[in-house]
Amino acid sequence: MTSKPKPKPKPKPTPPHPALADIAQRTVAHYDERAEDFFEGTRDHDVRQNMDALLQYIEGAAPLAILDVGCGPGRDLKAFKALGHQPVGLDGSERFAEMARTYSGCEVWHQNFLTLDLPAKRFDGVFANASLFHVPSAALPQVLAQLHVTLKPQGVLFSSNPRGNNDEGWNQDRYGTYHDLAGWRHFMSTAGFSELHHYYRPAGLPVEQQPWLASVWRKL
Repeated sequence: MTSKPKPKPKPKPTPPHPALADIAQRTVAHYDERAEDFFEGTRDHDVRQNMDALLQYIEGAAPLAILDVGCGPGRDLKAFKALGHQPVGLDGSERFAEMARTYSGCEVWHQNFLTLDLPAKRFDGVFANASLFHVPSAALPQVLAQLHVTLKPQGVLFSSNPRGNNDEGWNQDRYGTYHDLAGWRHFMSTAGFSELHHYYRPAGLPVEQQPWLASVWRKL
């Protein structure tokens, strides 16, 4: 009689390097201080194209369990809930987490991206809209490992990031990493994801006028 193989242990979050922790603290502080203005400026943004890109590749029927990573004040949580799904929000900004709970009526976790501690195989999909680009490249493999673990088998991750030439640094009080397609593919494939689709936003413009790289990935 052969014994069953032991499941792969869930990666434990490790304390970030002090320099990375400072990057996260300063970026989160930027959003905490401007939370209401940010909400007013973004609450009417149309990201249905991105939501549809995630939902069309998930194998399963509603209600789907969706983790909105970097949910902000809760705009997309509310939209997923209205579609009949069961979204959970996550944000490093305590103020955003409070606002998202009130606005969406959903469960929202206050967690720093650099110290994520997520349940294994909980979600059908992860929606990371304009959030993962704040993660320094040195910390990105650990973050993607946590997102990989929290997806169910064959789960789907959507990401949308402002694109660049794999450069990173400060934009006023916010840190950003600006991947090109090849660079982003490297991080995602190394983390155990297979590409399903990618496109540039906003739709209908020449590519040089589309600053956002959107991509959809399946957990291997």
